[in-house]
Amino acid sequence: MANGTLQFEERLRQRIGRPSRIRSVAIRFTEDEVATLNTAAQRDGTTLREWSRKVLLEAAGSSTSDAVFTELIATRMLLVNLIKPLILGKTVTSEWITEAMSAVRREKHRAAREVLQQYTDDAKGGR
Repeated sequence: MANGTLQFEERLRQRIGRPSRIRSVAIRFTEDEVATLNTAAQRDGTTLREWSRKVLLEAAGSSTSDAVFTELIATRMLLVNLIKPLILGKTVTSEWITEAMSAVRREKHRAAREVLQQYTDDAKGGR
């Protein structure tokens, strides 16, 4: 009974503070596909429904995690570009910093996609 109580409490907790979900989308899978999806959801410590919803929304681009990831990559780019001249003993001018920040703004989305692709390739055994 404790397990049933935990599931009920978890379902209530998920509803607090979010808009009502009034639509559903039905998708049919093979037994092997369902097993693969369940394994992925369990690996993330969530239910198959919540995991599927999160993955679909992220793929559709409605997730803030993409923006956070992109900004993290932008910060890394800026640090790497700043550290190199400092290590070499070069003077870093305000103009150089402005140019570096402009370059990061231009290139951060491409760089984030490349880093994400590396993780995707690694997960598939590509490297």
